[in-house]
Amino acid sequence: MEARFEFTDAWDVAAPVDAVATALTDLEHYPRWWPQVRAVAKLGPDTAWVCCRSALPYTLDLVLDAVTRTPPVVEVALGGDLEGFARFTLTPTDGGTRLDFAQAVTVTGLLALASYVGRPVLSWNHRRMMAGCREGLASAVAG
Repeated sequence: MEARFEFTDAWDVAAPVDAVATALTDLEHYPRWWPQVRAVAKLGPDTAWVCCRSALPYTLDLVLDAVTRTPPVVEVALGGDLEGFARFTLTPTDGGTRLDFAQAVTVTGLLALASYVGRPVLSWNHRRMMAGCREGLASAVAG
């Protein structure tokens, strides 16, 4: 059993593209500014283990592999509890950077089963996760 999720979002940050890209590609420091990222361990030059937990009492165990670290696109392949990708497209604006976020993942096992009953709750949980990203990233690159 599997289920597929796709998410998109867009927002602006008052910082230049290079500063935003630097923060997004520095996975080891995500826990400093992204509250839902609980732990990160570097597994290799382009690979990291990431432990995430949003509002629901479930911790995601992920492996992220860098696809591209160079703006305008910052993308990782996701493995572990989620299989797919997460991508930020960075565009300069007069006030800083516009971030266009896209994620497509497949889940299996208990998460897939939960999605048949609780898809709206899982989507809400993801929105809470991304709200933490928006607020934390803006704070991390401010000034």
